[in-house]
Amino acid sequence: MPTWFFTSDLHGSEGRVRALVAAIRAERPEAVLIGGDLLPNRSPRGGDFLEDVLVESLLDLKRDLGQAAPAVLVILGNDDPASVEPAIRDAETRGAWTWVEGRRAFVGGRPVYGCGLVPPTPFLLKDRERYDVSRFLDPGAVSPEEGWRSVPVTPEEARRTLGEALDALVGDDDLSEAVLLLHSPPYGTALDRAGLDDRWVDHVPLDVHVGSIAVRRLVEARHPRLVLCGHVHEAARLTGTWREQIGSTHVLQGAHDGPELSLVRVDPANPASATRDLIDTA
Repeated sequence: MPTWFFTSDLHGSEGRVRALVAAIRAERPEAVLIGGDLLPNRSPRGGDFLEDVLVESLLDLKRDLGQAAPAVLVILGNDDPASVEPAIRDAETRGAWTWVEGRRAFVGGRPVYGCGLVPPTPFLLKDRERYDVSRFLDPGAVSPEEGWRSVPVTPEEARRTLGEALDALVGDDDLSEAVLLLHSPPYGTALDRAGLDDRWVDHVPLDVHVGSIAVRRLVEARHPRLVLCGHVHEAARLTGTWREQIGSTHVLQGAHDGPELSLVRVDPANPASATRDLIDTA
């Protein structure tokens, strides 16, 4: 059975990259999917990490493994500025990965759709934030029309929703065998549970679920085989689980709030058998 690796939210950790590459060399998965937030948080060294650590490690792996090298699919996340997109595309032309943001790719004949967008957060970088299904904002969130962007967009683009982006991504495709590589988890699950207990803004309690209603609606309506997500680092620690099932769809969380690499191994034909290890990066 083909094994795919999934991880998310590397956040510029050289130790996580080393652990991931070592696991790939040892186990030779068919594919490696990385679910966004590749770069260090708000660090001027983001470009150095991207090229000198992540891209070079994957290119070295491809040179060493040759035909045995896995397909690598990536998206960016809300902490990855759009200004790095030219470097992401350049790495794709050199064979480091396939960037599936807003695109469909195939691995072993199975479709994979990528979307790194998230609903509005309290953070100020808005390159990959969108209104979710309406112009509603949770208390404490900053509008996608405010904050700052590393690459300017039109006012119309700033007002678009995550739901619209997902509709454009999947169209009328049959998703029954598809894998969705997303940054945002579906709303109201164990996988989007944030550590916002007893937090209030303007006398209003904060919602502890910070995932996407648009993602939840898509899963419930279209029943993809597998959803891989990240974004909410503490969810698995708070809820005690990194997986959930919505109808026939298996949803797996790849983020982690410790220093370890969170490595999910999954056969997309049998997602119920997926496992997760937290691998030491020291």
